[in-house]
Amino acid sequence: MRMTRTPVAMRARLAHALLVTALGACADAPEYDLVLRGGTVVDGTGSARRTADVAIQGDRIVAVAPDLVTRKARRVIDASGLVVAPGFWDNHAHLVTLPEHPLAENFIRQGITTILAPLHSQDQPFPMDAYRARVRMAPNVGLFAGHTWIRKRVMGLANRAPTGAERAWMAALVDSTMQQGALGLSTGLEYVPATYATLDEVVALAEVASRYGGIYVTHMRDEGAGVMTSLRETIEVGRRARIPVQVNHLKVTGAAQWGWSERILALLDSARANGVAVAQDVYPYTAYSTYSDLMFPAWALADGAAAFARRVADPATRVRLVREMLVLFPQQTGPSPSSIQFREIASDSSLAGKTLADYLVARGRPVTVAAAVEALIELQLAGGFIGIFHGMDERDVVRFLQHPGTMVETDGDLVTPGTGHPHPRTYGSFPRVLERYVRDSSVMSLEAAVQRMTSLPAQWIGTTDRGTVAPGQKADLVIFDAGEIRDRSTYIDPHHYPTGVRHVVINGTLVLDDGTMTGATPGVFLPRRRTGTRQD
Repeated sequence: MRMTRTPVAMRARLAHALLVTALGACADAPEYDLVLRGGTVVDGTGSARRTADVAIQGDRIVAVAPDLVTRKARRVIDASGLVVAPGFWDNHAHLVTLPEHPLAENFIRQGITTILAPLHSQDQPFPMDAYRARVRMAPNVGLFAGHTWIRKRVMGLANRAPTGAERAWMAALVDSTMQQGALGLSTGLEYVPATYATLDEVVALAEVASRYGGIYVTHMRDEGAGVMTSLRETIEVGRRARIPVQVNHLKVTGAAQWGWSERILALLDSARANGVAVAQDVYPYTAYSTYSDLMFPAWALADGAAAFARRVADPATRVRLVREMLVLFPQQTGPSPSSIQFREIASDSSLAGKTLADYLVARGRPVTVAAAVEALIELQLAGGFIGIFHGMDERDVVRFLQHPGTMVETDGDLVTPGTGHPHPRTYGSFPRVLERYVRDSSVMSLEAAVQRMTSLPAQWIGTTDRGTVAPGQKADLVIFDAGEIRDRSTYIDPHHYPTGVRHVVINGTLVLDDGTMTGATPGVFLPRRRTGTRQD
């Protein structure tokens, strides 16, 4: 006798089948630590933006696709309406106080996940391997062998060429630092004592870094009237030492040189066409920040403060000094005393934020370049200062940013909010590019800007597993509101974090979670990935 299935039985069997299927689907669902759901992915390659989910497991991106199954994800963040991009790379910042500021909050809040610290005019940690083993930090960090520290250690502030023994010692320090993980050699040739180095000295040290697969990074000898000569010197280091060269914070300073960006870029492009690997980075401001030393001819500062005071006290030497400074002033900064703003000045902290013109007015002196030169001498005798110099032209900044080979940096410092008077680049460089030059003026597209902040520097340094949003890449990500991102720091009132950056992920760990720092320190010191010729 044939049995027929009742509708009730059929429904029960169907329900059971659906339950088994659902349980199986749940069991088969991939496990993710974090999923960024429905964001606008700008992947760092320059490709057009797209809507997708980004899944992270451990320290890596494991999936990028629409509508990922997230039933077993530990956490899902709704990124709809937000941009999901690779974490930004800062190509030059000052990290000498990293052990005291391990969270690097003013950088993280810009969306920066990796910071290169060339240390070209500051002391480098040594031994570097012990420092790398000891320090824990939120961002990834790349370190360099610093020529200034090396020269000071070997020769002090002497204005002369090294002896054979001294050059060998300097080369040994570069060699040792490269063995301990440095990414290359850096120079700050505009500053004492590095400015006393000849091209031959720099090439000899760059050759050491080259053998390990390092790069050469430089603050050039002159960024004003001598910028073209300095650029040719930089290119020559690359050619002779057979080493890739990078110009930090490419600029042209001094009102007398405004507009030279076209010839600068033409020279860089010519060098590339002739086989020299050369790169450049910029920060998006028309003022730079540095030591008051820059307003003096290098010979006047040799051998330290006491020697400078003796020269100033000698009438004939002082006449020469003033004459040269009157020429130097418009070459280094704007056309008037108001173009120099004090940041840090030990002899009178109340001057922070004020200008050299304010200083002259308060003392009943004329606001002239001649009076400004005399004031600079007396301030230098009192210990000098760190200043903000309004000496660049916006059209040059835009032209540099538009070049497809230009990367981005802050040239910023680790800061404690409310302490000191930092340049606003310390708080806002990357948001400023996205606000001012992408959203407001359309100088470049969002895709182009992100590519120059991410994959371009990663590829330049030789890193293959960071810099893009793709499966297999390290999970360094920034999630931001493209309509709200804004630099809020100003020259007068600098201590403000930017707005618009919602989340920052470094090596799979949230370090900024919905605008709140988590306190996590997942950053690593970048390994050197380029191959050299040294046989160990």
